[in-house]
Amino acid sequence: MDMGKDSDGGNMASSNHIQTPNCPKSSEPNCGLEHSTIEMVVATIAESENNENDNGKIPVKVAEEIVKDVQAEETFFSIAIQVFIPFLIAGFGMVFAGLVLDRIQHWPVFEEISELVILIPALLGLKGNLEMTLASRLSTQANLGHMDTTQQKISIIVGNLTLIQSQAIVVGFLGALVAIIMGGIKSNEVELDHAYILCASSLITVSIASFVLGLITAGVIVFSRHCKINPDNVATPIAASLGDITSLTLLSYVSTFLYDSIGQQDWLAPLIIAVYILAIPLWVWIAKKNPQTREVLFHGWTPVVGAMLISSIGGLILDFMVSRFEGIAVFQPVINGVGGNLVAVQSSRISTALHKEAELGMLNSGNSHDEDETKKIFISPMTAFCGHDGHARTTRVLMTMVIPGHVIFIYTIDYIKDGDTSLSSVFVVVYLLAAIMQVATLLYVAYIMIHWMWKKKIDPDNSAIPYLTSAGDLLGITLLAIAFQFLYLVSDHDVQVD
Repeated sequence: MDMGKDSDGGNMASSNHIQTPNCPKSSEPNCGLEHSTIEMVVATIAESENNENDNGKIPVKVAEEIVKDVQAEETFFSIAIQVFIPFLIAGFGMVFAGLVLDRIQHWPVFEEISELVILIPALLGLKGNLEMTLASRLSTQANLGHMDTTQQKISIIVGNLTLIQSQAIVVGFLGALVAIIMGGIKSNEVELDHAYILCASSLITVSIASFVLGLITAGVIVFSRHCKINPDNVATPIAASLGDITSLTLLSYVSTFLYDSIGQQDWLAPLIIAVYILAIPLWVWIAKKNPQTREVLFHGWTPVVGAMLISSIGGLILDFMVSRFEGIAVFQPVINGVGGNLVAVQSSRISTALHKEAELGMLNSGNSHDEDETKKIFISPMTAFCGHDGHARTTRVLMTMVIPGHVIFIYTIDYIKDGDTSLSSVFVVVYLLAAIMQVATLLYVAYIMIHWMWKKKIDPDNSAIPYLTSAGDLLGITLLAIAFQFLYLVSDHDVQVD
């Protein structure tokens, strides 16, 4: 976009946004743009359009679109309604994923190859990272008007699908290797057949799931934009709604099939691994040719690899706790998924707001001194949860969903298992406390991390969600393990939750 110079010779503000007048701290955002002010802004910009020396100012049509966005300021209830329905859909997807995990943990392949249990959190975290990062990236592009034409949609969607395919294969392979190493450390041995099965199962699962869920995510964002719904509010939960159950189902059946082929088709698993590894250069080449994904291809690996390693630590904890408390498996996808979905919504919204407000590396504050920007990044928990800005309001909306959401999900599990669980009041209280601590911590860290990344010229659309969701996985399984251990102690060593 063209950039002009002001009368003092300095750079003009980016034309992606209109700076609004300063408002009292107690007011809602954009409170200074009353109707007369909006008309004046549009009129001024329209006049400048006719001036030969317009210095690259915003065209009137763009200005009118921005004014429409300002007038359509989201309220507490509009955010809550748009977020809660996809949140429920995603939650029920995680409930069924938990029930699937509770069942498949007793399958022969999972009992024989314990590394599969270690792989599960890393695999589910990877799917969440890729799909929710894709959702955040496409939501920002849609909100900035970069997906309004058919050609733009095709270019951005195809580029991103090939990108996540290459990322999924590489990180899925690395995740399997990490699970093999951790399992080998635990048991002091590594069986080659089991290692082949683990790698091949992981590669097939991430490849198929990435393609299917990527298409669904892109479709949701295009449809949301068409219906005038903010895709930041709905895309990330929908992206995660089928991710866990799809990945678990694929992993269980593929690993079982490959396990049964041992002794008859020993060549099958190594062949699958070789085909996927040889396909990586093709996906990388396609993603590199697309200008929309070229930068992410070169700089987007650290977050997903780092997130995979963090989630693998959570998998080691899960593997240990499953052998100690069998009933913990059914709740693991739920507590991890709820935390990841809510913080992904917050991350996507903050990232989009930063893209609209300022250029990468610049925080939209009245003073550009490092001390003032540091205060803007490292805010207090009180400001994060009780402040008057839009992000604090969204934080309060998301926090109000934790208790009712988890109550619905855990009692749905209890109902479907038809009495196999025993949800005592003590268990529900302890579980909800763990869930509240997890979500509150993630939302607070998200604000600081995203603003810090922005200041360091790291696009949070590509980097924030993998770190946040993997941290949510690790924090969720750790708090869940502490909760079960606490219940074990206070109930005289008789925890009835399985």
